[in-house]
Amino acid sequence: MATGTEPPGAATGVRSPGRAAIAARHLRTDRWWLSPAATAAGLLAFVVYSTWRAFAAADYYAAPYVSPFYSPCLASNCVPMEGGPNWEIFGSWWGLSPALLILIFPLGFRLTCYYYRKAYYRGFWASPPACAVAEPHRTYTGETRFPLLLQNVHRYFFYAALPVAGILTYDTVLTFRDASYAWGHAGLGTLVFLVNIALIWAYTLSCHSCRHIVGGRLRHFSKHPVRYRLWTWTGRLNRWHMQLAWASLISVAVCDLYVYLLATGTFDDPRFF
Repeated sequence: MATGTEPPGAATGVRSPGRAAIAARHLRTDRWWLSPAATAAGLLAFVVYSTWRAFAAADYYAAPYVSPFYSPCLASNCVPMEGGPNWEIFGSWWGLSPALLILIFPLGFRLTCYYYRKAYYRGFWASPPACAVAEPHRTYTGETRFPLLLQNVHRYFFYAALPVAGILTYDTVLTFRDASYAWGHAGLGTLVFLVNIALIWAYTLSCHSCRHIVGGRLRHFSKHPVRYRLWTWTGRLNRWHMQLAWASLISVAVCDLYVYLLATGTFDDPRFF
C-alpha cells in the first residue's frame, strides 16, 4: 500500500511511484542470491551443451544406443539404426540437424513447465529474484501479455511429451542388444538409459497438467475411484516435481554424453552380460 511519501526521483522497483516508501530493498540477511545464481548457471550450462549437441548432427548413435536428443530421427539424413527410431518423414530437402525436428517438443514441455518458469524467471529475469526480495521492474503483468501468454500451451506440450517418452522407452528396450543387434545383452549404457527413462517418466507424470488431467474438475471423488487413485499417485509425485525436473534434465544430458563418448571411440561400453 502506498504511503504517499515516496522518495523523490523514484523510478523502478520498490522505489517506483505508487509503491510503499521502504528504504531497504529487502530485509534478508542470508545469501539469498545463491539459489537464483545457481539455478541460472545450471540452466545456462544445459542450454549451451544441448545447443552444441543439437547442431552437431554427428556422434549420436553407437549401436545399440541412440541419443535422446535425436530420437526419433525424422529426416533422411539420419544415421541408419537397425530396429531403431528411423522415421524418414522429412526428405533430403532437410539439410539441418535432425535433432531440431524433435527437440522442440520436450524442450517446449520443459520451457512452459510451472517449475521451470519459476526457475528461469528468478534466475534470469529477477522476477522476483527470491522470496521477500522485490523485483526491480516498474510493473508486473504476470503471464497475461505476449509472449508470456504462450505459457498457457503447457498442457498441449504435455500431450506431445507423452509419445516422446514412449519412444525413448522403446529406445531403452533396444539397449538390451549388443553392437551386433543380438538380444539378451546389457551394458553400462543400458543402466544409464534405464535411469534416464525412469526419471523422464517420473518428471512427466509429476507434471501439474498431468495431475489436473487425471483428477481436475471432479466434484465427487467417490464417484470416480480410478481417477481419484491416479490423482493421489500423481499428487505424491508432484511433491518431488522440482527434484525430478533437475534429475531428469541432468540424466538426459548424461545419456547423450555417454552415447557421444561411445560414438567418438573415447571408450568401449562395459558389458554386464
